[in-house]
Amino acid sequence: MAKKAGVGVGTVSRAVNNTGYVALETRKKIERAMKELNYTPNELARNLYHKRTGIVAVLVPTVAHPFFSEFLAGVEAELHERGYKTMICSTNKEKNYEVEYLQMLKRHIVDGVITGVHSLNIQEYQNIDKPIVALDRYLGEKIPVVAVDHQAGGRMAAEELFHSGCRSVIQFSQAKQIEAPAQARHAAFEEYLVKRKVKVYSYELERNRFEIEYYLNICKELVEKYSDVDGIFGTDLPVMTYMKAAMSAGKRIPEDLKVVAYDGTKIIEAVYPSITVVKQPIEKLAKEASRLIVNKIEGKEYINRTVELKTELIKGNSTLS
Repeated sequence: MAKKAGVGVGTVSRAVNNTGYVALETRKKIERAMKELNYTPNELARNLYHKRTGIVAVLVPTVAHPFFSEFLAGVEAELHERGYKTMICSTNKEKNYEVEYLQMLKRHIVDGVITGVHSLNIQEYQNIDKPIVALDRYLGEKIPVVAVDHQAGGRMAAEELFHSGCRSVIQFSQAKQIEAPAQARHAAFEEYLVKRKVKVYSYELERNRFEIEYYLNICKELVEKYSDVDGIFGTDLPVMTYMKAAMSAGKRIPEDLKVVAYDGTKIIEAVYPSITVVKQPIEKLAKEASRLIVNKIEGKEYINRTVELKTELIKGNSTLS
């Protein structure tokens, strides 16, 4: 290509990699030669020259879960706008997957990691001095967290069920060994209702279990065990599964059972009756996580350890009095 453009190899390298001054007329000659020769720059080699790959790894337990699939779509779109590619990493298949992806960060195969998983010990992350951003999990002072105000979200759900007349409710809670902002949701929900003499059964879900079969089994058991329950609260999938089990047992919604879901993924739009939901701004979470990881990769400082977004209560027919 240098011969075609009539310039030196070093000049071509500077023009293609933007690593030094090249006169405008010379640059045009090189671009014409590239076009005529149908030359495509080796993007990986160019990125490695700049000590970057242009790739961000996004770790989620499973891409099949509605929340994570919507989050991934948002992150991929935002990173693309910022000039980065996304490596999607599902860690629920094997126990060592999360470790392998973090090793890729150490070996400079990716520039940064956005992690939304809860399987590895926090110390594994604290031992890595590389760009990392956490989704809804505390991993140490050096790692920023993107989350919502779960305390306010839990209180919203509790208020809605209480004012809808519920006096005995079940909430699906996250595994207690996970140190995450979402734990505040469960505490706020229970505190609000217990103060008002409402009976609360908190069912702790197993860590990293997202299969429908798992939800079907526990929901069938809970419907049979707690026949007095008139309200249910949890993230979209377990709540939708509980609705199915309850309706199969002859319960009517909202007459016999009031329902509030948490997350507000698009999948709940397919359910009848429509579900009242405390909606997380998933697209905004994705944008903030992407912004933070790019800032860290590019050496910019972040101010807040936790970026906390607001939830919104959207009423459906599942809590009508």
